[in-house]
Amino acid sequence: MIETLRRAPLLSRLDLAQLARVSEHTVRVKLSADQLLFSQGDAAERFYLLLQGQMRLYRLSPEGAEKVIEIVSPGQTFAEALMFLSAPRYPVCAAALGPSELLAIDAKNFAAMLRESVDTCFVVLGALSQRLRGLIGEIDDLTLHTATSRVARYLAAKLVPGRDALELDVRKGVLASRLSVQPETFSRVLKSLTAQGIIRMRGAQVDILDVPALMRIAELEDRLSPGPLSIGTLNSQRP
Repeated sequence: MIETLRRAPLLSRLDLAQLARVSEHTVRVKLSADQLLFSQGDAAERFYLLLQGQMRLYRLSPEGAEKVIEIVSPGQTFAEALMFLSAPRYPVCAAALGPSELLAIDAKNFAAMLRESVDTCFVVLGALSQRLRGLIGEIDDLTLHTATSRVARYLAAKLVPGRDALELDVRKGVLASRLSVQPETFSRVLKSLTAQGIIRMRGAQVDILDVPALMRIAELEDRLSPGPLSIGTLNSQRP
């Protein structure tokens, strides 16, 4: 348990005694595909480290529509920032995309440990600051790029150096929500990239036939017109 905890970036700089203390207040959780971990509005008593599988964090609109906020991969923690709030509640729902295993860490005990060590507190705040910078970058992507550019940027980011193929390991509907595009728009973008000879779809595998062209679309696709941004602007997707 201690070695598993140490591999998480958020916990990697804790000393052995601190890791032992965390492990004493940590339990393993196994989820089946689509099983709910917690719901929006539940009391946030724990934060989580994903060991295997994938999790989707999403919000529900009053009408019941689902907006995916983040897709969590193994090695990532989530819901940790809530420990700094009094009487915190989860602002999102969390559900497994497939069979998953997590460590559930007691947030109140962890926060108490932070109060005892200023150095540890700054380590955790540094990790949270890096997460915040990443989220700001995602906001830039959503506000400055078209739907086509966002899909191209996602595919480009998934490419491994030396390979020209990748797997869409997330359901297309979930991925579309994560990129803030409608599912039909996501499908149209993939068809357009295919028609241009930039990609080839083979089930869940995407072959990148023209990497430079994909990179150009990812970085240089027409941006939304300048001016004040509104929710309406963000929701008007262009393929």
